Amino acid sequence: MPPPARSDSSPKIPFYRDVRVLRIFAQGVFVAFVVLIFWYLFGNVARGLERMGSSFSFAFLGNAASFALSETPIPYDPATDSYLIAFSIGLLNTLRVIIAGIALASLLGLLVGIAQLSSNWLVAKIAQVYVEIFRNTPLLIQLFVWYFIGVLSLPRVRDSIALPGSIYLSNRGLALPWFTPNETFTLWLTLAGIFIVVALLAYRVLGRAKTPLIYEWRGGWAFLLWLALALAAAVTLNPFTPSLPVIRGFNFQDGITLSPEYAALLLGLVFYTGAFIADIVRAGIQAVPRGILEAARALGLTHVQALRLIIIPLALRVIIPPLTNQYLNLAKNSSLAIAIGYADLFYVSNTIFNQTGQTLQVILMIMGAYLVISLVISTLMNVVNARFKLTER
Repeated sequence: MPPPARSDSSPKIPFYRDVRVLRIFAQGVFVAFVVLIFWYLFGNVARGLERMGSSFSFAFLGNAASFALSETPIPYDPATDSYLIAFSIGLLNTLRVIIAGIALASLLGLLVGIAQLSSNWLVAKIAQVYVEIFRNTPLLIQLFVWYFIGVLSLPRVRDSIALPGSIYLSNRGLALPWFTPNETFTLWLTLAGIFIVVALLAYRVLGRAKTPLIYEWRGGWAFLLWLALALAAAVTLNPFTPSLPVIRGFNFQDGITLSPEYAALLLGLVFYTGAFIADIVRAGIQAVPRGILEAARALGLTHVQALRLIIIPLALRVIIPPLTNQYLNLAKNSSLAIAIGYADLFYVSNTIFNQTGQTLQVILMIMGAYLVISLVISTLMNVVNARFKLTER
């Protein structure tokens, strides 16, 4: 015969005294309070716009932009294309600077950060002088120097500085070889994406290799595999036709030309942010106990191998959090492009505001765009940080 069920003699806690219910209720009240505040502010703004004979609407984005842009990564006709297309072009120009700036500033900061700890006195001092100069001068002044003293003082197009590989440098910018897509370009691009998956699988397989030459350089071998497959597909499909820059008249034709404004902005952001990243890298490497480096050298690893395989992976746990802040600063500092006339997001939005007078809407669009960019950068860096963080047991 089963034993009788035990009855709980303690009385049940009423919901109005339950801590969990009270916490949820308090959070709900707070959210409702915040929503009411924003609703009141929005209503106040809407009433103010009505008194001025306007309304809170984004319908103006469908009107023809009617202003030209110096740089358009996508086809753009000011007579027919809308303000929304112009705003999108400004956003694309901003993303071009941010993506290239983050990549180049990271590489420069890593090299200079390691150079600051070099045993060579001259190399270490040059790296330290670079950091102190670029870190302690305003970015806006540096942009003016890069633009007016650096890029615009280069020779004219006819007297361009010819670099290897059909690359020309002049006061009109940097002319580079490019390509013209053919009908098979989309198919080749799809295959290149599939080959990336194949290269990642090869990287996992090579990680089990016993040979040091294969294991240590598995990333390079995987990249070479992807490059070989992509080149083989390119030879077979002929997805694009090379286009070399040629001087015709007063400017370059064919290829691709990076404008002086873009070059000055990119150089300014890279050298300015790279100085901060260099100091972060130096501090991260110095945070790793020196005994670990000595142990690596005792095992027969060279200094470069010890840095690449042991010291820098450990230092990343210290480097990544402040590095995220520098990436966010670079993204927001790109808005200074308006000072040198680069058609970025802020420059285009300012022109839209001057033509339409839609102050609040344009400001909200600018804030929303930079907010999304910053949140994407933060999310990606949080994923990287979770990959390298120290897991406690």
